[in-house]
Amino acid sequence: MVAFKHYYRDLGGQVWGAYGPRDAINPDQDWVSPIFMGLNQAPITVMIENYRTGLIWKLFMSNPEIKPMLDRIGAAGTSHP
Repeated sequence: MVAFKHYYRDLGGQVWGAYGPRDAINPDQDWVSPIFMGLNQAPITVMIENYRTGLIWKLFMSNPEIKPMLDRIGAAGTSHP
């Protein structure tokens, strides 16, 4: 989240556009990709929501198949990071 806030707050106009963050940046070369990659955007929103509320993890762990699977692979007691 610290990096994401930096990109938004400090680099804003350089890396942030109408569709969210640009596909890639290289500050050392003063280069910003001219394109947006929608494929990369969806996982970002899911990760942010999970970080904020844990909702994604809670929904995942509420599936009845998950606990037996975790028990079987020896990862019982796995909690939200």
